[in-house]
Amino acid sequence: MKTIHDSGSSTDCHKASIMQFDRAADLMELDSALRQWLNTSFRELSVRIPVRMDNGNVQVFSGYRVQHNNVRGPHKGGLRYHPDVSLGDIRGLAAWMTWKCALLELPLGGAKGGITCNPKEMSFGELERLTREYVHGIGDLIGPYKDIPAPDVNTNARIMGWIMDEYSKRQGYSPGVVTGKPMELGGSPGRENATGKGVSMVVSRWAEKENKRLDQTSAAVQGFGNVGYHAALHLSRLGCKIVAVSDSTGGIINEDGLDIEAAGRHKKIKGSLSGFAGGDAVHQDEVLIFKCDYLIPSALQNVIHGGNFEKLQTRIIFEAANGPICPYTEPKLPGAGITVLPDILVNGGGVTVSYFEWVQNIQHFKWKDEAIQLELQTIMHRAFDRVIVLAEERNVSYRIAAYILAIDKVVRAGHLRGTYQPHI
Repeated sequence: MKTIHDSGSSTDCHKASIMQFDRAADLMELDSALRQWLNTSFRELSVRIPVRMDNGNVQVFSGYRVQHNNVRGPHKGGLRYHPDVSLGDIRGLAAWMTWKCALLELPLGGAKGGITCNPKEMSFGELERLTREYVHGIGDLIGPYKDIPAPDVNTNARIMGWIMDEYSKRQGYSPGVVTGKPMELGGSPGRENATGKGVSMVVSRWAEKENKRLDQTSAAVQGFGNVGYHAALHLSRLGCKIVAVSDSTGGIINEDGLDIEAAGRHKKIKGSLSGFAGGDAVHQDEVLIFKCDYLIPSALQNVIHGGNFEKLQTRIIFEAANGPICPYTEPKLPGAGITVLPDILVNGGGVTVSYFEWVQNIQHFKWKDEAIQLELQTIMHRAFDRVIVLAEERNVSYRIAAYILAIDKVVRAGHLRGTYQPHI
């Protein structure tokens, strides 16, 4: 199992999530038994997935689904395909989903899934066979009222459609088993850009809190996948100057601002940002330390660590990715004049609109995009405001404030349901 190092060389999301939880639990004076209940996954499943590859050989992949806590509603969480997927990471990501849903006041619990693979080296057919075999392995655990997967790193609407189809073969037509689906299969308006749109809502709310206009600010976005692209796009449309972006192939910087729509078109055609002529090419790590008002890490975890935090040239970090800051490094950031807005708040737009999609599937009724955007903004702003107020009242970081709010919601639900009764 991987461990966390302040150098950022490797990380385990589970250890990171527990460290973050413990900092809030200490202030809440939670007893040890309650902490154990909150830090223990409800269920964990590891499956082996045999797939016939295009060359005729059979390759066996490892897949996981972790259900962390469901006292507030069905388990909810994404499915990622990545070479570094491990059970430890999936545990931590599932716990973060529990806290995120509670903070946003969604009637859902936390879960996460993943397959250890490199989807960039697999054909369309291989990915489909992999996905369908994975559903066979976890099919008894998921369902519209049990556990509802969604897209995550390297998964998309098409893959969600395969999951829905494979599950429906066994259970009958069940669009509510998964969210982030194509519109034709019961997907929701606004789901594809929801996480990035939610990020932009939090950033703009922060600027409003600081009495600043967005057209007076600049941002660097590390990671130019679905989340990073849409965060950069919506912020640029609101007037924020996007001065740097990056993907796994490299970064592009331009102090005068980048044309995000053009960069998005380039990546769609070429498959990467490499060769984009709208700015100067740099190593992707340079984007993290480029001078900006707002730094928005939007890719994988642990990209800000002891080896680079002293080089950061930003005042605010908005965690669009899950766990982008090494937990050993985070306590050092205030001393460097850097404020962090936590992931369980900042990237909550995705699960919020996933919740809207699930509700529409249950209702068999499609909502209008205007209503979805209004509800998304209401939920994101409400959560933001509650975090800001509590942080100021308790004189704690925004992450600790977010955790206190989330943990309290889960604990109260557990007591009311009788799931956790310390007197028994």
